[in-house]
Amino acid sequence: MAEAEDKDVKARKEREKDELYALDISGVEWQSAPGTEEHEERVEIAYLPGGAVAMRSSLDPDTVLRYTEGEWRAFVLGARDGEFDLEPAPGNGGPSAE
Repeated sequence: MAEAEDKDVKARKEREKDELYALDISGVEWQSAPGTEEHEERVEIAYLPGGAVAMRSSLDPDTVLRYTEGEWRAFVLGARDGEFDLEPAPGNGGPSAE
């Protein structure tokens, strides 16, 4: 029975994603962090219906990622909790491996 429920959840999530990416977002209002200039590289987000969020880079505005309300909430909470505070790898601004 649990396997059938897992399949149902997976199918529902796929439908949600399909619907999310089918939305016309040509008229959304993109927002970026306060204090960033128009010419600076920055992350921009737009709020979509149902609590969903779209995100893009100002340098590549045609590539847009879309997140359901649950996915966005999980990302924001994870970021606040430090889940994405990665240590730089050696050679990428981190300490050199000796």
